[in-house]
Amino acid sequence: MDHAEILRKGVEDFRRFVNPLVAARVAMTGEPYRIAGTRDGKLVDEGGRLIEDLHGTQSLGHRVAAVADAVRDWLATDAPSWYPSRVNPYAGRLGRALFERTGYDNAFFGMSGSDAVEASMKLARAATGRPRVLSLLGAYHGTTMGSCALMNPGMFRDPFAPHLPGVSPVPPEDVDALARALEPEDVAAIIVEPIQLEGGVFPLSDRYITSLCELTTKHGTLLVADEVQTGLGRLGRFLGTTTWPRRPDVIVLAKALGGGLLPCSAMLTRKDTFLRAYGKDMATAEAHNVTFGGNAMSCVAALAMLDLLSPEVFAVAKARGDHFQAGLRRALAGSPLVVEVRGAGLIAGVELSATDHPWLSFEHFGMDELDGHSPIGLLVCHRMYKRGYYCFVCGHRWNTLRLQPRLDIEENELDAFVTALREEIDTIAELV
Repeated sequence: MDHAEILRKGVEDFRRFVNPLVAARVAMTGEPYRIAGTRDGKLVDEGGRLIEDLHGTQSLGHRVAAVADAVRDWLATDAPSWYPSRVNPYAGRLGRALFERTGYDNAFFGMSGSDAVEASMKLARAATGRPRVLSLLGAYHGTTMGSCALMNPGMFRDPFAPHLPGVSPVPPEDVDALARALEPEDVAAIIVEPIQLEGGVFPLSDRYITSLCELTTKHGTLLVADEVQTGLGRLGRFLGTTTWPRRPDVIVLAKALGGGLLPCSAMLTRKDTFLRAYGKDMATAEAHNVTFGGNAMSCVAALAMLDLLSPEVFAVAKARGDHFQAGLRRALAGSPLVVEVRGAGLIAGVELSATDHPWLSFEHFGMDELDGHSPIGLLVCHRMYKRGYYCFVCGHRWNTLRLQPRLDIEENELDAFVTALREEIDTIAELV
């Protein structure tokens, strides 16, 4: 395989044969997409420039050596990646490793966060016999038909109506609305994110979490925590929900689980909950499955990743997160374009003012279909691309930057990013 030729011709092939509008978007926004390689956890573009990726998927950087080496060693064996019997020893070892770190003694493996969320919805209905599933307004849980129904109204959900029946949202932080929704005791599960990232980086309050734990216990509703973004060290601990008054009944993990190299997701629960859904008889034992979920190669990558997520790494991540949050708040204080800095640990959101300047609108650029969104966040991202940083806006709130540095980033690298961000925001403020 000629990788140089792929780099040369593959971008145009992507435009022609995969998604022309995505290709047009990156060209329009200046997003770095001609990536030639990786170095020291960073991306390297075709001109040799290093780019720090704050997307969050690669929690220890790109092409983690220990994960790549583990996969390379496995490829040197003659072990199959897929086991027709479904009894996969690599999945078994990964299940054990996750149990040892979380206490959840049952795991289902998929290829994406959407897979794992879908699995949690089916588990909840089958285990409880109840029809309804709740989510929170502002949520992002995936793009399959079931997980899409949990989504906040908007571009990720609206085109696919009618949605899965029995699924409805409740407003976050509204304990009375939650109590009313659970009162009929027909709700199988409520699925929540400890921090709503695509919704604007809003952490759930301690008060709401306490009520959530109490009310779900009272009404026999399964509590599902979508930790795709908050788990695996980003808050300085293995699970963000470790500090909750009670353990969620189900945990969803993905993204970083595969070491940033291979797709891998997990739905974790207790054995008794799993058996209530799939332990009735042999006919239901595999009623839900994903063909390549838990394939050997993905499990090898995940096992290598878990080996890297040590208490020492979590301690560093916590210290870096505290430093990052304080640095952002200090540097951005007083900016006329910054409304608020939110977040926890190595997850931050910077909400920007949706200025009414005439050229700062999508209508000005002939994209009336995006009316209602502010381009201010994308403009900041565009300027940060030029500074060597990959930044993103929240999927539901384009005026809010979503920032998720890698866990092992150095303090001086965080400081350099924060300084660059303030400088670029100030430049835009002078123009508007």
